[in-house]
Amino acid sequence: MDRKATGPDSCRVAVWGELDLVTAGDVRQTLQDAVGENRVVIIDLAGLTFCDCTGLSALLAAARTAQASDVELRLCAIPCFLARILRLSGTRNAFTIEEDRCRP
Repeated sequence: MDRKATGPDSCRVAVWGELDLVTAGDVRQTLQDAVGENRVVIIDLAGLTFCDCTGLSALLAAARTAQASDVELRLCAIPCFLARILRLSGTRNAFTIEEDRCRP
């Protein structure tokens, strides 16, 4: 995971590898910090290879915090497996999707 400023009130958080029980706590904290310190947060998922329910929970927690704080939270480069999870779980609308097409 990597967090970089993209402007005075915006940042990009790149998440790669597995987003699961082992890594979800760190991702959750990083996203909460990013949402607390920025007006726009982009979560780049291009390198994500796996996501379980704890990973989805971390993403949803960030979305709830962003909505409550009037922060724009966007997901980009969503892998097809995560796009499917979001669709099947009915949570896709919790996020602004920056790119319509999932990456293979």
